[in-house]
Amino acid sequence: MAELRKLAHPFHPLYDEASEIIILGSFPSVKSVKEGYYYANPHNRFYAVMSALLNEDLVSVDWNEKKRILLSHHIALHDVIGRCQIEGSSDATIHNPQPSRLKAILAESNISRVYCNGQKAYALYQKYFSDIPLPVEVLPSTSPANAKMSLSELIEVWSKALNK
Repeated sequence: MAELRKLAHPFHPLYDEASEIIILGSFPSVKSVKEGYYYANPHNRFYAVMSALLNEDLVSVDWNEKKRILLSHHIALHDVIGRCQIEGSSDATIHNPQPSRLKAILAESNISRVYCNGQKAYALYQKYFSDIPLPVEVLPSTSPANAKMSLSELIEVWSKALNK
């Protein structure tokens, strides 16, 4: 049994005033917390999907370059949960979640579309932020836990959504 971690969100949201799209996860994995950035687990397919969508390499570059590329495409990243208890990295083990400061991010940016990376992020978004008058869409999780979808299937679904 993994240790129950009691955590505040460990790193800053990625956004700037020009951000138009925000992609929300649920809460960082153990590997992301250790590495200090979003989707740091090499088995998470987020950067492979984004590389295909943006036609830029986000897989083999460091976090500073990932940030630069995402922001240049007006893409922001954060998580729905700002604080919780979690066992390991599994969304299924999240206890006592508290919302992130998403509303402040929206007030400081030009975000007009919200995408949730996975069902847990979407369910928590609906619980805490259903009053936000922006379109929100749930996308299949890029997590390695979503083994039923291939990388090419993820790219296809994410591309249809983000290229609207």
